[in-house]
Amino acid sequence: MASFAKIGLNGGVIEVHSISNDVLKDANGVEQEKLGIDFLTQQTHWPIWKQTSYNTQGGVHKLGGTPLRKNHAGIGHKYDEDRDAFIAPKPFNSWVLNEDTCLWEAPVTKPEDNKNYVWNEDNQTWDLIDNS
Repeated sequence: MASFAKIGLNGGVIEVHSISNDVLKDANGVEQEKLGIDFLTQQTHWPIWKQTSYNTQGGVHKLGGTPLRKNHAGIGHKYDEDRDAFIAPKPFNSWVLNEDTCLWEAPVTKPEDNKNYVWNEDNQTWDLIDNS
């Protein structure tokens, strides 16, 4: 299945639709994004669509394929035309966008000790969750 994000005002993702990959294939069997956009425009009468991939995160395709638009689109995400990327909503005011991955990053690195942490915006720290 191929996924497409319906783009609204200011690049906002309104919906994400899946369609058969066969819809994308041209006469030579090569997948073309434009064919998916044309199909969805005809079906929905909405003109602005961008293809997205469930397997793309942080500019990496999880299955080794070609990454598509940095991240999979979700409702509430933004499509950034300059970066040709989908960007999730900013989770906290202190977090900054990594320009390479288009993922938000905390100003302090999360500990990597296999324990559970939650971000504390007030203190700008990773607080350990007590699971006892």
